[in-house]
Amino acid sequence: MAPPASSSPSPPTPTMVCARQGRLRQRYEGCYRLVSGCVPYMLEEDVGEKSCQQDVLGRLQVLMISTPKRSDLIFPKGGWEDDESIDEAACREAFEEAGVKGIISATPLGEWIFKSKSKQNSCGLQGACKGFMFGLQVTELLEIWPEQVTHGRRWVPVLEAYSLCRYDWMREVLDKLKEQLQFDSNEFRPLPSPELVDSSSLYMVMPAAAEGAVALC
Repeated sequence: MAPPASSSPSPPTPTMVCARQGRLRQRYEGCYRLVSGCVPYMLEEDVGEKSCQQDVLGRLQVLMISTPKRSDLIFPKGGWEDDESIDEAACREAFEEAGVKGIISATPLGEWIFKSKSKQNSCGLQGACKGFMFGLQVTELLEIWPEQVTHGRRWVPVLEAYSLCRYDWMREVLDKLKEQLQFDSNEFRPLPSPELVDSSSLYMVMPAAAEGAVALC
């Protein structure tokens, strides 16, 4: 897999009010379930001379999402399906789980092997996933998204995000994001900061079964 070296707008997100469910179209590589996800991010806007002197990474904010009955946070990710490209899968998960759209980097941050949440204590390769993660510069925050009932969202400074990560591989993803942004200065496009809406006051969107397949790690 050899993605182009520059960033590009997110592939079109399918119009839907429900998240995909099931694993009918799930991709596998040997014993690994293939997963695609992203780290949604933005840069705080410069405010006055003092902010201009700040290091860019000091203004870097990442969007993390919550899951039921857990105090730590994760990044949007889920099964990569056979009717979509890997970056389309990452953008779909960002839309379904976090209600965001944006500009996805064409270069993955890397790939990681991990166990799915339900198989953390299993032996061998049961529940093993190979995950591909991307940086996603957020341009739009939706007020209603498919999985807002189960996933809250929160902007956090990148340094704080390290302490909130559930797994070590997630902290490695943050390292790779910072390296990518430092290496490619074109990633630092000054976009207006999206306004984060409090999801607690929004309509409930009930998930419904679909023929497509996605199962979240």
